[in-house]
Amino acid sequence: MRVRVSAIALALLLAVTACSAGSTASVGGGPDTLAVGFAAEPQNFDFTRTDGAAIPQALLYNVYEGLVKLDADGRIVPLLAQSWTLSPDRLAYDFQLRPGVKFSNGAPFTADDVRFSLERVKTGWTVSLKSKMDVVDHVEVVDPLHARVVLKKPSNGWLFDLTGRVGAMFSPTGVADLANAPIGTGPYLVASRRRGDSIVLQQNPAYWGPKPAYRTVVLKYIKDPTALNNALLSNGIDVVSTITAPDSIPQFEADNRFTVLQGTTNSEVVLSFNNARPPLDDRRVRQALTLAIDRKALLATAWAGRGTLIGSMVPPTDPWYEDLSGYYPHDPARAKALLAEAGQTNLVLRLRIPNLSYAVNAAQVVASELADIGVRVNIEPLDFPAVWLKQVFNGHDYDMSIVQHVEARDIATFGNPQYYWGYDNPRVRQLLAAADAGTAQEQVDDMKQVAETITADAAADWLFLFPNVVVAKKKVTGLARNQVGESFDLTGLGRA
Repeated sequence: MRVRVSAIALALLLAVTACSAGSTASVGGGPDTLAVGFAAEPQNFDFTRTDGAAIPQALLYNVYEGLVKLDADGRIVPLLAQSWTLSPDRLAYDFQLRPGVKFSNGAPFTADDVRFSLERVKTGWTVSLKSKMDVVDHVEVVDPLHARVVLKKPSNGWLFDLTGRVGAMFSPTGVADLANAPIGTGPYLVASRRRGDSIVLQQNPAYWGPKPAYRTVVLKYIKDPTALNNALLSNGIDVVSTITAPDSIPQFEADNRFTVLQGTTNSEVVLSFNNARPPLDDRRVRQALTLAIDRKALLATAWAGRGTLIGSMVPPTDPWYEDLSGYYPHDPARAKALLAEAGQTNLVLRLRIPNLSYAVNAAQVVASELADIGVRVNIEPLDFPAVWLKQVFNGHDYDMSIVQHVEARDIATFGNPQYYWGYDNPRVRQLLAAADAGTAQEQVDDMKQVAETITADAAADWLFLFPNVVVAKKKVTGLARNQVGESFDLTGLGRA
């Protein structure tokens, strides 16, 4: 797939793509080209109809922009909106838009596009995230550079949600083929794709803001952790977006050619339970499975002890965090007693996981420790993202799974009974609604109750919070230490 670029740019892109064909071949292209390695490849380019983190990781802020974005410290800052105000009743947001902004197909960006984009979340999106726009009553076009969004009720979370993919701005003339031809206002265009290998981004010559430091960025997809690391060591890439083989980190730390940044993420690694399917619809069974797993030992095996132990779907960077990691101490004897109480003997469960290293490593520990309490686990690796998304996430065909949940503040998914873990608790839904509509302090108090409730219910087993470990050549500057949003934001990168 290609979008329109100049003949010169196209020739350059063909050369870059050819140079990047092998996972350890040098990318080439000189100082204006950057190659970034990733483990998980987007299934397509349409995050309005396809779930998974890989699409917004590549496209959000780089190709698509929203009215606002998250900065490196997790603060909401202006992007396509220069400024905004909130009415005293907390129902109306007035956004003043930047003048002179155009989509990459040449269409001007105006308040009409704000209305089109936000309304289209309700009418055209199919992924579960579309529910984040349910609170919107209507969007008004006050003038071409002034959009007013009126909510049905006050919402603490709505503006924050706009920093993610549901806030991306689209043109009515640019949505005909989102899976293959993304049209945004961002600093980069999608110039080409080699499925199973790479995506090439090219600088958008009509971009309204500062030009990015790199004219061409090759997003290189390498599933195997060793091959991904070797690509950096052999000059095939310039950056590993996040290390997937933790045992290799000391090697990079000892090599003065590289910068190693370690921070935190929103990425909870979750042992998911299918709460809607027997025997996992029995809280005692879920509690038993949770008590059987030594999460500290699992972290040591799955991620060399790097990461943070958590006890609920809340990272320490959220305002309502409290340490619940000790709620279920490792207690195999108590686990066996709960299984006996639930009448479950000779239990056999399917653990269907993405074929990614952290999930495979963690699954081995889970299977071993559940065997100690008499539960046999059949591990089934599935191709990620396509097969896992289809069968587990969308089809709900699983007993247990292990996957990173990377979206910010995604604890709200436990208020959706249709979400893939099938958790249905009216009290949690009530608390989530009250938290969103209340004062800032009420939001914190209610969200803490949500976290405590789902933990007590053992709605899932939160294994650990994934660390953000980025390794790059010394020449690459501006990399964020913490991963606070969905995007691998290329706009802040520089050159030493």
